[in-house]
Amino acid sequence: MGESVQYLLVGSPEAYSGKSAIILGLAHLFQEKGVDIAYGKPMGTCLSESEADTLDEDVRFIAATLNLPESRLRPTLLSLDPNTIARRIKGEDSTHYQQALAAYGRMQGGSLALLEGPGTLDEGSLFDLTLPQMAEVLGAPVLLVSRYHSDLVVDSLLASKRVLGDRLQGVLLNDVPLDQVDAVDANVRSFLESKGIPVLAVLPRSDLLRSVSVAELVHQLNAEVLCRPDRLDLMVESLKIGAMNVNAALKYFRKSRNMAVVTGGDRPDIQLAALETSTHCLILTGQIPPTPAVLSRAEDLEVPILSVDLDTLTTVEIIDRTFGQVRLHESIKVQHIRQLMQSHFDLERLMRSLGLEPVATA
Repeated sequence: MGESVQYLLVGSPEAYSGKSAIILGLAHLFQEKGVDIAYGKPMGTCLSESEADTLDEDVRFIAATLNLPESRLRPTLLSLDPNTIARRIKGEDSTHYQQALAAYGRMQGGSLALLEGPGTLDEGSLFDLTLPQMAEVLGAPVLLVSRYHSDLVVDSLLASKRVLGDRLQGVLLNDVPLDQVDAVDANVRSFLESKGIPVLAVLPRSDLLRSVSVAELVHQLNAEVLCRPDRLDLMVESLKIGAMNVNAALKYFRKSRNMAVVTGGDRPDIQLAALETSTHCLILTGQIPPTPAVLSRAEDLEVPILSVDLDTLTTVEIIDRTFGQVRLHESIKVQHIRQLMQSHFDLERLMRSLGLEPVATA
């Protein structure tokens, strides 16, 4: 028998806090210290469309990015989709998921297994697989990733501490506005530390990590690509609506970078103004095709133009939602999260609390 595997659960008090990105950056830091990493997501949320593929897409992506062999992957026990939920509620699924999770503890491979927990502390209750329940079954410490909206972040973290107790190994405050990083570092960090909650990182907000590819916008909007389908890899960091006169529009557009501009198909003046600024994508509503002059300029500047069969408000709502639920499946983001974690995360402190020693590498 090999040595038993140490587990670390990475969870969050609220959904879309950036757990997958943090796990990727964290795993990379551990690998640099010579730690043999395994990874899993017991409760999947985005299973592959292939019936035969039982691994969550995030698991697949993270495994490929970290070059993890199959022996370093833990299985996804269930996918949180409407069909699975309905079967459980109707009593058609009586699986004892805690027993299935307990089998993780007997699996070999890796010295540290990073497990991505559910989206919140309560998610998974229907299957007896909440984050606190997972921690209990595996006897695992927990790292919480919390997106910073305001100083009231301390509320949810204090509540989490009450639920998790000594299993809470530390927290990471994510997505802190640049002009508030110093204040959060000084005030929020010291307050949480005084309550016995170690703060292992305060990560500044990154427009790049929040960005979405034009390809993802095409998918979410069910849009038609009118030009430059070869540039759907461009990343969009902000959204602007072009509904004013052209002089006001130019001033407005110049304040942003790498943006998507949503405007009516009947506004070639706004479209041309957008193309002269830092626009990565034009999204036209109203099913009116762009003029030859707009198409030609967009072709020259390599800016994709999308046409949507939606009104402006619905289009903006879908794009906003897409920004809020952004995934990490682009290499430029992977590099960026590695750099952020390298600069801001206190890995030594976490390794000490986990009882892990850096492995000397030749």
